[in-house]
Amino acid sequence: MKLPLPLVLTVSELTQEIKDLLENQFPDVWVEGEISNFRIPPSGHFYFTLKDESSQIRAVLFRSQARTLRFVPQDGHQIICRGRVGLYDKRGEYQLILEAMEPKGIGALQLAFLQLKEKLEREGLFDDSRKKPIPMVPQAIGIVTSPGGAVIRDMLHILDRRFSNLHIILYPARVQGEGAPSEIAEGIDYFNREGNVDVVIVARGGGSLEDLWSFNEEVVARAIARSRIPVISAIGHETDYTIADFVADLRAPTPSTAAEVVVRDKRELKNALGYLTSRLETEMLQVLEGHRTRLGHLRRALGSPKRIVEDYFLRVDELTNRFRQVTAWGLRRNRERLIHLAERLHLRSPAYRIQSLREGVHQRRKRFEGRIRHGLEIRRQRLEGWVGKMASLNPLAILQRGYSITRTVPSLEILRRASRVSEGDRVEVKLHEGSLLCDVKRVMSH
Repeated sequence: MKLPLPLVLTVSELTQEIKDLLENQFPDVWVEGEISNFRIPPSGHFYFTLKDESSQIRAVLFRSQARTLRFVPQDGHQIICRGRVGLYDKRGEYQLILEAMEPKGIGALQLAFLQLKEKLEREGLFDDSRKKPIPMVPQAIGIVTSPGGAVIRDMLHILDRRFSNLHIILYPARVQGEGAPSEIAEGIDYFNREGNVDVVIVARGGGSLEDLWSFNEEVVARAIARSRIPVISAIGHETDYTIADFVADLRAPTPSTAAEVVVRDKRELKNALGYLTSRLETEMLQVLEGHRTRLGHLRRALGSPKRIVEDYFLRVDELTNRFRQVTAWGLRRNRERLIHLAERLHLRSPAYRIQSLREGVHQRRKRFEGRIRHGLEIRRQRLEGWVGKMASLNPLAILQRGYSITRTVPSLEILRRASRVSEGDRVEVKLHEGSLLCDVKRVMSH
C-alpha cells in the first residue's frame, strides 16, 4: 500500500499560518507586566519588553497612540495595557501591538503630574530665590480665566469692594479641555509683552484632576516661570494643588482669596496712611524742636562774630610768620643739600670718573710692566743656569776632553767592560770629531 505524501510547507507559509492563528485568537487582550529595555527610536514609536517573574514578550506602541499618553513610560514601571497579538514575519517573532496603556496602582494623570513636578523641581523652577514680590498696591491687575464663569464675577465683585478704582484687564482663555493650556500660556505672555499690568492672576474654579489638568501642563508652567510680572495662581479649592501653584510667585487657595490678597482694602490703607501721617507729623515736630534747641546752644557757644573774625586774623598772621620761618629754613636746608648733591654729582660725573680710571690704568700698567720685567729677569737667570748644567752633562763635551765611546758592531751596544768582546770582534770608537772602526786583536781584563 502506497502512503500519501506529507504536506510540506515553506517557512513563509508556516509563519503565515501561525500569524493568522495568533491574530485571530488574540485580537484584543489586556496584559499586565513590567517594562524593560524601553527605547524610542527616531520614528517616535515606543519599543520595550513586557515581563513578569517567568516570561517576557516584546511590545510596541506606535507614535500615533503614544502621543495620547499622559505619562512617559520608563524601565521598571508596572503597567496594564491593551492590544492585539501579532507576528513579525521577517524575524518570526510574536509581539504585542498596543493601543493603550495605564500605570498600575497609580493613574496616568497622577503619574504625569509627579513626573513633571520632579522635572521642573530639578530645574529650579520651584525655588524661593526666583519668586518675585507682589506689589502692595498694584495700579493694574491682569486676570487670565474664562470670561463666562462665576470665578471672574466673584473676583471683580471683591476687587471693586476692596479697591473700587483699580484697573482690571481680563484675558479670556479656556481653562479646561483641548487648547486650554496654550490659551492660558498665551495670556501670561500677552501681559508680559504689553507690560500693561503690575500683577497677573491665573484663576479657575474647583473640579476634578481631569478638570484642572490644563494647569498641570508644562507649557503653562514655562509661561509662568519666564514671566517678568509677578504671577498669582488661584486654581480650584484650598486642597487642590497644580504644577502652576508650585511655579507661581504666590499661591492663593481660591480665586476669591486671590482677589483679597492681591490688594489691601482701601479703607485699611486710608486708616494706615492716616496713622502714618500723624506719626510723621509728630516725628517732624520733635526733630524740628531738637534742631531749634541745638541752634540756640550753638548761638550761645559762638558768641560775637566780630571777635571770632579778629581771632582768626591774629591766627592767620601767626600762621603766616610761622610759614615764612619754616619756608626759609626749608630753603636753606634744600640749598645745602643741593650743594652736597652737586659735589657728589661731580664725583660721579663721567669725565671725572674717566680721568680717575685713566690714572688708575696708567699706574696699574706701570706696575704690570715692572712685574713682567722682574719676572723675565728671574726666568733668564734660571735659563742660563739650566743651560750651563746641560752643557756640563752633554756627552760631546766629555768627548772634547779626550774621552771616547766604544760600541759593538753591528749591535751598537755601548761597551763598559772588556769582557763583553772577544778577539776578532769589530767595534766602533766614537771620538769628539769622527769615529774609528777597529778590529780587536787582544782583550785585557785589567
